[in-house]
Amino acid sequence: MAEAEHAAVGGWDFGWLTGRVSAGGLAWEFGALVDDACAKASSVLDVGTGGGEFLDARQGLPARTVATESWAPNVAVAGRRLGARGVGVVHAEAAGGNAHQDRSRPVGGRLPFRAGAFDLVVCRHEAFVASEVARVLGAGGRFVTQQAASSSDQLRQLLALEPAPHPAMDLDLLVSQARAGGLVVDDARAGCETVTFADIGALAWYLRMVPWAVPGFTVDRYRDALTAAAREDLKLYQERYYLAAHP
Repeated sequence: MAEAEHAAVGGWDFGWLTGRVSAGGLAWEFGALVDDACAKASSVLDVGTGGGEFLDARQGLPARTVATESWAPNVAVAGRRLGARGVGVVHAEAAGGNAHQDRSRPVGGRLPFRAGAFDLVVCRHEAFVASEVARVLGAGGRFVTQQAASSSDQLRQLLALEPAPHPAMDLDLLVSQARAGGLVVDDARAGCETVTFADIGALAWYLRMVPWAVPGFTVDRYRDALTAAAREDLKLYQERYYLAAHP
């Protein structure tokens, strides 16, 4: 826990957990699906790139690849990482969480690009507004996204906390939002990914990286709860959703 308390957190880089967390169980591998889509595209937009880690791991990015990020501190992190590959990073307006969006009146999420600007829009674990995605895709373009249901209840349970109310997120919601926004859904899948933490330090550091799961979390504040949780099975069962669509 002491190690986790002082280890750096930044961007969307979970490299500190290498060897201390494992995940599996999905019938698809999103990175491979994106690599395949990139190979067929001449222009790509990555929505909500975080620190650019996922996009930087892709092979064969087209010359015209752009990323957006809504959280200002991550823009600089992503810019340093992706600049070396000639990828521009744009500070863009955040979309309201998909589970919070009214189907007919989504909030935020404007993409600062002209209509039809991209062949491919990629969105990994970031809220999106389907009508904006449809607008920036050109004829024959494609949208691929992987979304995740909240795991905050499981994390709170590990710390012996009461569940926090949150809206439901599921595949039907994503499909209906995509269609309402002007997209034609080509593929939609749901799966469950099992994430296993090797030790309590790994879990503590993860909670620092996702502060919305347990607001106000610090290792010092939750030291007793973490000590108790160290005796538990440190697993999360996370629902994932894959959706591919075109305008």
